[in-house]
Amino acid sequence: MRKEMLTGNAAAAWGVRLAEVDYIPVYPITPQTEIIETLAKWISDGVMDSRYVTMDSEHSMLTAAGSASATGARAFTATSSQGLLYGFEMLYAVAGWRVPLVMVNVSRGLSSPITLEPDHNDVLAARDTGFLQIHCETCQEVLDSILMAYRLAEDERVLLPIIVNLDGFYLSFTREPVAVPDVEQVRNFLPLYQPKHAFFKASQPMAQSAAVLGGSSYSYFKYQMHMASQNALAVYKEVCDEFETGFGRNYDTIEGYMLDGAEYVLIMTNSFSTLGKAAVNNARERGIKAGLLRLRLVRPFPVADLKAAISRKKAVAVIDQNISIGKGGILHSEIASCLYNEKHRPLLLSFIAGLGGKNISPDEFEFIINKIVTGVDTEDAGTAQLIYTDKEWQEMGRLKRMAGKG
Repeated sequence: MRKEMLTGNAAAAWGVRLAEVDYIPVYPITPQTEIIETLAKWISDGVMDSRYVTMDSEHSMLTAAGSASATGARAFTATSSQGLLYGFEMLYAVAGWRVPLVMVNVSRGLSSPITLEPDHNDVLAARDTGFLQIHCETCQEVLDSILMAYRLAEDERVLLPIIVNLDGFYLSFTREPVAVPDVEQVRNFLPLYQPKHAFFKASQPMAQSAAVLGGSSYSYFKYQMHMASQNALAVYKEVCDEFETGFGRNYDTIEGYMLDGAEYVLIMTNSFSTLGKAAVNNARERGIKAGLLRLRLVRPFPVADLKAAISRKKAVAVIDQNISIGKGGILHSEIASCLYNEKHRPLLLSFIAGLGGKNISPDEFEFIINKIVTGVDTEDAGTAQLIYTDKEWQEMGRLKRMAGKG
């Protein structure tokens, strides 16, 4: 094992290289392209033995990756933002094929208006497709999550594809020290793929189908996918334990930061959680018993772990780096549904922040924490509040005046 300064994209490429992937169909898109460029160079230089094909679109890319996985190859691909949406039809198809494809999504806000900076509407739009989802905070976690994703996806109790998500720019192009394990060390954790249930290599029956007639059969296959996703919660715990034994790092379904003794909790995902942890430190210095919970596994949703972590807290602020137009924060709604029947559920507040990569400043975190400490009328608790400063509002007014709109 050695340590290197790697971007999130380079860490992703190392995860793919160490997983000894067989087939990599690709299509470039910012800010993901560095991943596939790095893989292409390694294959060209002869240090990586994989088949690499540039496709004509993300739709073709996903079709090729899923098809290769169905034949028993260990396949990988990566995309971002509009690219994920371009291939959206095939997400449902690939998941329905029950293949253990691993795909990286480098989150970027969706147009229109167009932006290159991140939020999570792209990846969260895929939450109902059947793909499992692992969300990363650090570059180290990106590399490790790809290895864990293959172990999880290829387990016969799961056999579902997985998206590993990282934030564009804030993580994709940020260098951090990353422990890169030796390939023999990885093989002890992730052996070469020997499928028993590939479409064309099945040694025993498995519920796979490309087409059905009638709702009864359709319901059967869809619910089996759901049960496999639920199985993944227990399998994921096993994978975590084995990964910690082999590499000394543990990644549970959720991460708690200073949750012991905390009365007020921030819930976040991905790289901006690092900013949230700094805000928790500042709140503790002010005498506020604050903590942070980071969602790592978004599909399947870790309901039991979430309830155990926050059910007896006084108040929780869900900071969604996404917006469901006409509803509010996506994760807030999912967390609220988990807590609805809990007798000791906390006050649950909703905040929208970080859209399009908008920074969340220490002052804005202080505002959020003060809100959950002082509390609000329960009638307003579920209303999503957009975090937006007076300075930003004034700047928008200036731009509107320049455009002759205000």
